[in-house]
Amino acid sequence: MIESTVLLTGVLVFFARICDVAIGTVRTIVTVQGRTLLAFCLAVFEIVIWLLVASTVISQVKDQPILVIFYALGYATGNVVGIKVEKKLAFGSIILKVICRESADMITKTIRDLGQPVTKFVGEGINGPVNELYIVCRRRDLRRILSEIEKIDNQVFYVVEQANSMNRILRPVNTPIGGWRSRSNRK
Repeated sequence: MIESTVLLTGVLVFFARICDVAIGTVRTIVTVQGRTLLAFCLAVFEIVIWLLVASTVISQVKDQPILVIFYALGYATGNVVGIKVEKKLAFGSIILKVICRESADMITKTIRDLGQPVTKFVGEGINGPVNELYIVCRRRDLRRILSEIEKIDNQVFYVVEQANSMNRILRPVNTPIGGWRSRSNRK
């Protein structure tokens, strides 16, 4: 049977590892996106938590080897949590390329009416002329924009790419408030 102090230490190690690995996952992603100040701040928190947890496990592992299991499970869980947190935060911008035949004008008008800039190109597809729409938007706006596009034409083909370097960002004029801000404003 596991002693209560060992169990409590194991649970603390588990949750602390979730925190530091989740922070590390988000830090890695924001580093790739070039957000150095945010990456710096996250790295400080990540390493402080890691150092405290690692020193606790190392000092007690000889007497309580079960702590290694808590440590490993916290690490694995932290990866999943970090990915989910980063997807929720949706940092950065993406390029949405929409290829369609006849609905380009209506899609362009609808997306522009949302305040989102759209650039339209005429091209040649395998079966004739097509229109390609370039939409640079925030990752968090992608689902909303795709929903509007699919209301107009659910047969469009689209590709989403990461936008790494831009000389300036054209922001949507009217983005609905989402997340915790919209929930706290409800009465």
